This record gives sequence, C-alpha cells and structure tokens, in this order.
Amino acid sequence: MIFFCNFAYKNIIHTIFMHDLSQFFPITSPTVIFFVVLCIILFAPIVMGKLRIPHIVGMVLAGVVVGPHGLNILAKDDSFDLFGHVGLYYIMFLAGLEMNMANFMKNRVRTFTHGLMAFVIPMLMGFIINRAVLEYSVMTSVLLASMYASHTIITYPIVMRYGLARQRSVTIAVGATAITDTLTLLVLAIVGGMFKGEITGGFWVMLFLKIAAVFFVIIYFFPRVARFFFHRYDDNVTQFIFVLAMTFLGAGLMELIGMEGLLGAFLTGLVLNRYVPNVSPLMTHLEFVGNAIFIPYFLIGVGMLVNVKLLFGGLGTLQVAAVMIVVALVSKWVASLCTQKLFGMRGVERELIYGLSNAQAGATLAAVMVGYNLILPDGQRLLNDDVLNGTVLLILVTCIFSSFMTERASKHIALENQAAMPEEETCDDEKILVPLKHSSTADNLVGLALLMRNRVLNRGIVALTVVYDDVNRLKYQERGRGLLEHVTKVANYSGVMVQTQVRIATNIINGIKHAFQEFNASEIVMGMHTGDEAAGKFWGEFIPGLFSGLNRQISIVRCLRPLNTIRLIHVAVPSRAEFEPGFYRWLERLSRMAENLDCRIRFHAKRETLSLINRYVQDRHPSVRAEYSYMAHWIDMPRLAGEVNDDHLFVVITARKGTISYKPALERLPEELTRYFSGKSLMIIFPDQYGEPVGVMTFAEPQHHEQRSAYDVLMTWFRKHFG
Repeated sequence: MIFFCNFAYKNIIHTIFMHDLSQFFPITSPTVIFFVVLCIILFAPIVMGKLRIPHIVGMVLAGVVVGPHGLNILAKDDSFDLFGHVGLYYIMFLAGLEMNMANFMKNRVRTFTHGLMAFVIPMLMGFIINRAVLEYSVMTSVLLASMYASHTIITYPIVMRYGLARQRSVTIAVGATAITDTLTLLVLAIVGGMFKGEITGGFWVMLFLKIAAVFFVIIYFFPRVARFFFHRYDDNVTQFIFVLAMTFLGAGLMELIGMEGLLGAFLTGLVLNRYVPNVSPLMTHLEFVGNAIFIPYFLIGVGMLVNVKLLFGGLGTLQVAAVMIVVALVSKWVASLCTQKLFGMRGVERELIYGLSNAQAGATLAAVMVGYNLILPDGQRLLNDDVLNGTVLLILVTCIFSSFMTERASKHIALENQAAMPEEETCDDEKILVPLKHSSTADNLVGLALLMRNRVLNRGIVALTVVYDDVNRLKYQERGRGLLEHVTKVANYSGVMVQTQVRIATNIINGIKHAFQEFNASEIVMGMHTGDEAAGKFWGEFIPGLFSGLNRQISIVRCLRPLNTIRLIHVAVPSRAEFEPGFYRWLERLSRMAENLDCRIRFHAKRETLSLINRYVQDRHPSVRAEYSYMAHWIDMPRLAGEVNDDHLFVVITARKGTISYKPALERLPEELTRYFSGKSLMIIFPDQYGEPVGVMTFAEPQHHEQRSAYDVLMTWFRKHFG
C-alpha cells in the first residue's frame, strides 16, 4: 500500500512539473484571458504599493511579463486592441471632463505657449540629432521627430487620485497635450499625403474644412444634445451609456477625417464637463469604470508590446532606442523648464507638467506605424525595424519615468495644499440635514446637499423623514424607509455616507427640530411647498414655524430642472446682509455649488455687499465664474425676473423678522416670487442667526420683539374682505 502511494505521488509530481507546460500557453480563451487580466488589475497595485512604485508602472511591467515577448502567458488578442483604444480615449475624455473651464480660460496663454514649445523644441532637437547622429533622411528625421513631440497623459489617474485635477499645472499639461498631439497628427497627415501624391492646394483646403466641420459639430451640437438628454432622462445607467456613446462618437468623427480619435474624446470631455458635476453619481461611475477596467487594460496592452530580448539583439536597436529616449526626455524637460521660467511658476509645478507631458503611447504608436507602413522607391520602409523596436522601448521607459515624476510632484503638491488649508476648514461644524417627503424631489435635494458639502471635511449628510403619529403611521413609515434607502444609494454612488432616520412625531416641525439637535446638524436643505402658491399659502403649513423656531441656516428649494443643466445662478442679496452671522456660510455653500456645477453665478446687491462677496470668492474660490450686478432696492425684482431663464436658478437671501438685514419689503417676497418667478427654479435661504430662536427663549435672555407691520395688517384686511 505504501509503495503504491509513493508511486502515485511520484507520477503526479512528474505530471505537474516535468510535463511540457508550453502546450497550455499562450492562453487564448477569452474567458481565461479576462480572468488573468482582472487578477493583474487586482494584485499589481497591492504589490507595487508595498514596493513604493506607482501603480501605473505595475500595470505596464505586468504586461511585459505576461505578454508574448515575456513569459508568453497571454495571447495578445483583439480584446487588447479594443480595450487599448477605449482606455486611451477614456484617459483623454476624463482629462477633458475634469478640466475646469474657468482655469483653462484663465491659463489659456500658458497652455498654448507650453503646447507649442512642447511640440517645437522636440521637433527641432529631434530633427537635428536624427540627421547628425542616426544619419536618417530628411523625411525620416521629420517623422521620427514628431514622435518625440507627441505624448499621452497616461499618468493622469495619479493626479486624480491625489485630487489635483484642477491644479493650474495640470490644466496647462492637459491642454498642451491636445495641442501637441493635434500638431503631430497634422505632420503624419502631411507625410502620408506626400507619399501618396495628395499634397495639392485642394489637400490643404479639404483638411482644414474637415477639421473645422468636426470641431463645429462637437462644440456646437454635443452640448445641446446633452442638455436635451439630461433634462429628460435622470437614470444614472442611461446617462452613463449616453456619455460613453458621445465620447466614442467624437473619437469616431476625428478618425473619420484621418485624425487621431483621442483628440475627439478630449473635446467631448471639454464640452460635456459642465453637465457632469464632480460630486455626482454619474462622475463616480465614469471614474470607477475607467480606473477599474479600461485604463488598466490599456496599460497592460502597452506592456505587452515591449520585447525585452531586443536589448540583446544588436547595437543598431540599442543605439536608436538610446537616442530616442534621451531626446524625448531632454526635449520635454527643456519645454517644461521654459514654461516655468517664462511664467514664473514653481519648481514642483514644472515637475508635474513634465511628468504629465513625458509619457509616449497613443500618438507615438500612430506615428511609428504610419512610417513603418510607408514603402520608399528602393523597397525600404520609411521607419525601419530598429525604429519600430526602439519605439517600444521608448514607450516603456517614458511611461515608467513619467509615473515616478508625476507621483513625486503630486505627493509634494498635495502635502503643500494640506498644510496651507485654512484653519476654518478643519473646524467647520458642517453637517447638512435633508428632510424628505416626496420621491420626485428627493434626488435633487440630496444632489444639492452633495454640491454644497465640503469634500475636504468628508462628512456625510443626514436624510430624514418625519411621519405623523396617526392611524396611517405604519404605511407612511414603510414608504419613508424605502425613500431613505433610495437616497442612500444615490449618495453612496458619490462616495458620501448618509445617516438616515424615520421619525414618528405628532408635530412635523418639532420632529425636524429635534432631529436637527440630535444629529448636531449645521443647516437644513429642504423642498419647497408644492401646493397652492397663492401668497397666503406660499410657505405651506410647516416652513414658517421652522424658520421662526430655528436660528440656523435653512435652504428651501424648488428645482424644476436637473441640477447639472443649470447654466447660471442668480443671487439676490438684501442690504446689510454682510452683517448677519451666517453671511459667509451661505456664500460658501453657493460658491461650492457654482464650482461643482461649473456654471456662472451672478450676485445682485449693493456695492458694499458686492465688494465683500468679490473678495471672499477671489480668495476662497478663484475658479468660480462670478459676476456682480448692482441692485439698488428690492423693487428691482421684476427686472431680475426678466434676466432669469428656465435653465437658471434664482436664489433669494432673505431674513427673519427683527434681524439686521430684515426689511418690510421682504414681506412681499412670497407674492412677488409667485407673480414673477412662477415656473422657475428657486432657492430661498434663511441665514444663521445668533442667540436662541424665539420659541425657546426665556424672559431672562435677550430677544427681539416682532410687531406686525402696517403692510402686513393692510394685506390681511384686504384678503379678508376682498380675497
């Protein structure tokens, strides 16, 4: 028996370890290939994190190991080509989507200057060295130099992870990428046209017309289609598919005219970025899918192109590869240095620009394939095998080097930003309470709270449903739980924690106030009364008791459009509002909204108030596109109504009776909003006040006495006798 077991054991060992395993590799089954790729995506960051190596480098190196030129574990099937294109386009799309247009316009001179230098310097340096050192022909030298000029921002996920997507240096590098790649692709089109005999006067005219036509379609039609779609469909899955479809439509249109699709993907991201807020579930879905599947797949595919054996294949390939790598690294560094010195930027910003604009991938591969497929009259290829193999090594080295540089600079800037954070950012009492009643308004209210919250503090929100304690209690209690479960999912999609409570109370106002105290909330965001909007019924049954019995900020909202389709926020501010305790709280919340929605915000107030608002916005939110309009008196409300369109949000900063900024004209606010702003999206904000609310104050404490004004008495009498 023992002999038999030993014999069987030896046979198993021989079968496993002595058998020729090469017959099982490379793996060609799509299922198994996808499984292995998922394992790489899962474990590579973990291993690289232990070694303090950027995750992107891990993906590329893993592709080298499992690729046909490594251990030959995976066959490079069509999935790598498909996901490679998708991943590359996805990177450019996310770069355009994350770009703050205000920052882009503010830094447009820097962006275009760096883009031109990042193209011209590598072209000149590359052409001279290609002619002098490698002794290539003029045409070969030009095409090879265009490869040095192009770059791909494959390290963009690193700056996203550190939350630096809207940094000035990132905006410059991303915008310059579009410029350099466009110019590179034009060089490719010209070189290809010359060999095909297509370079005539008509060639230039047609090239210009095709590029102009595609740009017009993407810039003019895509935003209008998006606005139409988002206004009618609010399902996250449907919106996600729509955005992907628009991305690849833009990329496909660029490929149709002979340009690289990554430019179309980038432009699509630019024109759609204001419809995809940074804190929205849609943005979370887009980043998640890209970072989890598409981008890693692309990076692994890049690694599979690398043939390590070429290092030992001969001096020709090594010489070409060495020249290409040195020229690419040095020329991009010179361009970044020139940008830094020309505009007085910091050294760490130069490093970040250099790291982002140094990696070679998409446009480089396009250039080398164009040259490799062009046959000269003597039968030789315009770019030979040495250049092709050297390009693969160039991609590997520049991707690794770029990853290290971007990681280092991003970490440095992130630490600087954390150290420079204002003290009030760390001691803010922010905790937003959102009372919910109707499922039709719940998503917008929670979305509004997410736009207002401070992402640095990373605190959750509180969602509340108050149920009457009557015979229908159980039915409405269950309905409330379902509503809270839904909004919890919506917030979790954005990575925000939600505390929920279904409260049973005999008085709705007391239920909200007690929950406010229990959760130690800082403010309330709630929906506006949806019943009869006659002046006497404007506030509904509960809101007057709430803002008179609670002295913290209350924002009452009626949003008739999806938040991401709002183009302009109007804010009407009463005189002396700057003396209220809650002045900077509501200003901070509205500034965050405008920043996250990437829309304009226009303040209407007196000059003294506008001056303080302008100073605060410039100091705390310089990227916000703020405008300022003088408003002498609240009688200008009809004039403001003419400026508010259907896709605008009208915000009124009001005041409680007896406070500093309160004025009798505010008594007419319900009537005027009903008359002039019917069918418009509204937000009414009651700012923070000092002291205790009237309802709970004692006689020993200071209180302000509220008396009915003559206007209030007169209107009450008029409605009683003639209403």
